[in-house]
Amino acid sequence: MAGIDSKDIRKIIVACDAGMGSSVMLASQLRKQLRDTGVTVEHTPVNSIPADADVVLCHAGLAARARAAAPDKVLVPFQIFLGDPAVTRLVDAIKKGGTVHA
Repeated sequence: MAGIDSKDIRKIIVACDAGMGSSVMLASQLRKQLRDTGVTVEHTPVNSIPADADVVLCHAGLAARARAAAPDKVLVPFQIFLGDPAVTRLVDAIKKGGTVHA
């Protein structure tokens, strides 16, 4: 999937190798940032991305596995767990409107 309009985003999945650790921290941060938007944020192992996810966030090193597990989802890879520009762009698009691109 090439992109999704931010108004169509209802669920973001933070996917990681085991579903714990740094991804929990990022998911918690995103929940706070998106509290009043109606967007749900969950974290899961990269091989267990749920079918109702709209956007999948994962470390760039896991991007190929995430694409294989959820080929029809918008995938936003990032390099660092806190303060990554890709995550900031996603939050801004949801809050201000726009399209989120894979």
